[in-house]
Amino acid sequence: MEDRFKALNTWLSFTGFVMAVGILYWAQVVLVPVAMAALITFMLAGPVTRLQRRIGRVPAVGLVVAVVFAGLTAATWVLSRELTSLVADLPAYRANIREKAADVRRASRGGSVGEVQKTLTDIQQEFQQDQGTRGSAATPLVVSSEQQASLWGFPSWLGPAMGPLATGGLVITMVIFMLLEREDLRGRIISVVGHGHLAVTTRAFEEAGARVSRQLLMQALVNAIYGIGVGVGLWLIGVPYFVLWGALAAALRFIPYVGPLIAAVAPFAVALAALPGWTRPIYVALLFVGLELVTNLVLETVLYAGAAGVSQVGLLVSVAFWTWLWGPMGLLLATPLTVCVVVLGKYVSGLEFLATLMSDQPTMTIDQRYYQRLLARDIVEAGDILEQSGTAESRDQVFDAVMVPALVYAERDRLEERVSAEEEQDVVEATRELLGDLGGSEPVSLTEQAAAGDARIVIGVPVNGAADEVALLMLSTLIAPVGIAMTVLSPRVLASEVVERLRSTPGSILCLGDLRPSPPTRARYLVKKFRSALPDLPIVVGRWAPPDLADLDLGPLLEAGATRVASTLVETRRHVTELAAVTVRNHDAA
Repeated sequence: MEDRFKALNTWLSFTGFVMAVGILYWAQVVLVPVAMAALITFMLAGPVTRLQRRIGRVPAVGLVVAVVFAGLTAATWVLSRELTSLVADLPAYRANIREKAADVRRASRGGSVGEVQKTLTDIQQEFQQDQGTRGSAATPLVVSSEQQASLWGFPSWLGPAMGPLATGGLVITMVIFMLLEREDLRGRIISVVGHGHLAVTTRAFEEAGARVSRQLLMQALVNAIYGIGVGVGLWLIGVPYFVLWGALAAALRFIPYVGPLIAAVAPFAVALAALPGWTRPIYVALLFVGLELVTNLVLETVLYAGAAGVSQVGLLVSVAFWTWLWGPMGLLLATPLTVCVVVLGKYVSGLEFLATLMSDQPTMTIDQRYYQRLLARDIVEAGDILEQSGTAESRDQVFDAVMVPALVYAERDRLEERVSAEEEQDVVEATRELLGDLGGSEPVSLTEQAAAGDARIVIGVPVNGAADEVALLMLSTLIAPVGIAMTVLSPRVLASEVVERLRSTPGSILCLGDLRPSPPTRARYLVKKFRSALPDLPIVVGRWAPPDLADLDLGPLLEAGATRVASTLVETRRHVTELAAVTVRNHDAA
């Protein structure tokens, strides 16, 4: 019954998604202007807010909208004049174009290019001969008509032009009213959408507004700098109408990924047509490549990093989706709409997968990534993760934050039957090998310790198995620099043998390694046994685990007779160091 309910819920979710996409496509005539107006409102809300404190809301909205759209109108008029002048000058470039074409023809004669051209020519002749043998088909009758005026006396081209003009007028009108009534609109939307979830809805709206505003502002700033760089570079190279190409490059860069490529085509073609030789057209291509590299690696890293909060792959998928849905306008609106979708997935229950798939925030912690690579038996990438997480000077953090959690996850998954015992053993052995690569110290034998007469001796005993042994080896690596010798016994050593070794090594400290999430039953048993046999023996128990899996109550182990109990290797090192200092003082006093 539960499986049927889950299947029904999945189909209902899929049906709802399909219906939503259908509505977005069917209502794009209305939704696209609304989306454009909302984005422009986000951009202008900041200046309007600052200005209305001095002159009032209505004058502030009127002034900002008038300045912005007047500037856009003036820029459009200037660019249209530039474009008209360019079209008028094209015939003057005819001789230079012919010279370039002649250069290409001369370069293509002979060699491999000439052979390819000859082959294509022969194939074309074969097709023409084949069509000639079949006879000539009847020549179709072509009917053409002259352009006529419309019914009301307006030229017929004015009808298609009315669509963009009407859309532009609608966008401007909506921007004005959205700016005038933005608080009221925000309150109404929150009341409808966030009924019963006022706090969550408010946070979602605030984050979406902040992200979209920052993204649009930073993108506008980066694109303006890019356009200025293009204009100045083309002016220095000598390309005509450099103002037009700079403005076009800044505008087209709002289109993700393909915009800069489109912006480079026209000035490169004009450089080929208008400028003699091939050197300066090559300079134009190098200019665009260089500016794009500087913009991506420097400007966007400094000004634009984290503004959108969307991963590159997620943005590519979103660009493809919105372009398919709304065409060129969807391509232009893809980034801000994706930001809103990511924020929606962050706060709306059931849509968390959107934020997981598309956000630029890491979805796996470093210890989870390390453990996942070990499960995949990719020890090379696991080693790279360790190198990225710390160096030899911060081994304690690498051990406690990455390697110990991976051992704990492996044991937890084995106990819950998610992985087999063999897979857990693979994780343990890979961690042992990587510990050696990090410079893990070799355990010191008891004979060597006794011969050296070292009073600071730690004997490590794994409680359950090989994972505990590897964790104890990490501890031995941590305490070696402070001059404390440690030996780690095999997990197969009997408790009675450990007691005999402790008796033959006076002044030693016992350290029991017991990784979570195994129950502390055996650790308590061993503590009681060792405490009964050696009442004065310092016993440190390490119940090592990441914070979310650590024991909440360590009292039972202390009640069983443990001297100290620790949850991390760093804490265990501190306990061992303190107990070793006491042991040395007692040894010197004796």
